[in-house]
Amino acid sequence: MRAYRERLVVPASWWAWMTGCVLLLGSLLWAGFAPVAGLAVYLVLEAGCAAIFIGWGAPVIEVSGAHLRVGSRSLPIGQAGEVTALDAVQTAALRGPRADPAAYLVVRPYLPRSVYVGVAGRPAGEPYWLIGTRHPERLAEAIRQAARTAARPAAGQACDDAADDAAAAGRDGNAW
Repeated sequence: MRAYRERLVVPASWWAWMTGCVLLLGSLLWAGFAPVAGLAVYLVLEAGCAAIFIGWGAPVIEVSGAHLRVGSRSLPIGQAGEVTALDAVQTAALRGPRADPAAYLVVRPYLPRSVYVGVAGRPAGEPYWLIGTRHPERLAEAIRQAARTAARPAAGQACDDAADDAAAAGRDGNAW
């Protein structure tokens, strides 16, 4: 069951700005050359910038019943500790002066807000995840809900465990 899914795509306004910058820079680079050279300059610059934007937009954030997946990394939902939706100022602080070099950060310049996910037990190799998102409150709530659901035993499991314990006690010679 998937509780939340978001792809960190680059907004359309960034694509428009990029195209304008490519036109301006391309005009400066090919001035005085043949029109075919100008077309080649525009295509190379546009393709290079598009590759960067596609790479930036590739990570997917996904919360399921068992895992929090961000890009290529996965965190078992049971290891998610403190979960907090951050505003732009808090995000900037955790990306910069207050950042832990060992933390896992998936932030983008076009996503000013984020979600802080503490890793339970605070291992030295990865104390927290900072995840840039368009919907920090929804993502934080999805992670909290998945953690609550994972921590709760299945409805019939508690009764089955008690019956198994009683049967084991009878086999151990406690029965008369």
